Amino acid sequence: MPRVTRPRPTPALPQPRDVSRRPSGLKLLLRRQRRYLRPAIWGMGGFALVMCALLLVHSAQPGGTVARLRDGMASAANMRVQKIVIEGRSNTPEVLLNAALGVHLGDSMLGFSINGARERIETLSWVESAAVERRLPGTLVVNLVERRPFAIWQNQGKFVLIDRDGQVVANEDVAAFGELPLVVGAGAPQAATTLLEALAAQPALKSRVVAAVRVGERRWNLRMKNGTDVLLPEGAAPQALAKLAELQSSESLLDRPLAVVDMRLPDRLVVRPQPSASAPNQGPATGKKA
Repeated sequence: MPRVTRPRPTPALPQPRDVSRRPSGLKLLLRRQRRYLRPAIWGMGGFALVMCALLLVHSAQPGGTVARLRDGMASAANMRVQKIVIEGRSNTPEVLLNAALGVHLGDSMLGFSINGARERIETLSWVESAAVERRLPGTLVVNLVERRPFAIWQNQGKFVLIDRDGQVVANEDVAAFGELPLVVGAGAPQAATTLLEALAAQPALKSRVVAAVRVGERRWNLRMKNGTDVLLPEGAAPQALAKLAELQSSESLLDRPLAVVDMRLPDRLVVRPQPSASAPNQGPATGKKA
């Protein structure tokens, strides 16, 4: 039987490489440089932004380009200060207020700091808080909340007005507030509110008091219109005033010629008559249980 010879497969020839797909040396160089160019470009862009910001800040200063442009725009649009309205002012000196505001008629509406003006105004002793508002095109509104005088404080021969928090409000024209209660001595402003509110609750006593004197920054003495000194206990002035009002109502204690009414002891009241009312050989003080 004849042998059948199968043809051998022809080995595949290697395909030629696509030379066109192989990057050239120039492209490789560009790819490598691109890695370094991007950070450099970002850095140059950031530097340019910083320089522009510095230029704007500098030109915004008085006389700078932005400042001149801003003033020119304001002038062109008639945005100049034409009117200044002050609301809530009763006692704040107008001269000091205008100086603190720092703006005059004809100035640019955009050429000053609202917050800066407010902060300067709030440094004035009469001012508790302030608000400054632009109302375009040409009106500035200043709204004040003033401190309310609560008492007159005498210390080392000087008289000043204080508010409920003990803050000094003014040291001029104090006589115009002569109806306010008088407190005397070191530490009196900080402790005056509690005492004066307790006195306000006892109007029959309040009308007789000339001054409240702080003693040792611990307690109070009351000087009455008839010359009597009432010595109040430390830390219990409201209770002592209520007791004193009761004694005045029942026994007219403060109508007597007394030099001292000492209420510092918790279980008794000690009184000392005025010298002219004492008998020749009588002791200086008498006492009774409270």
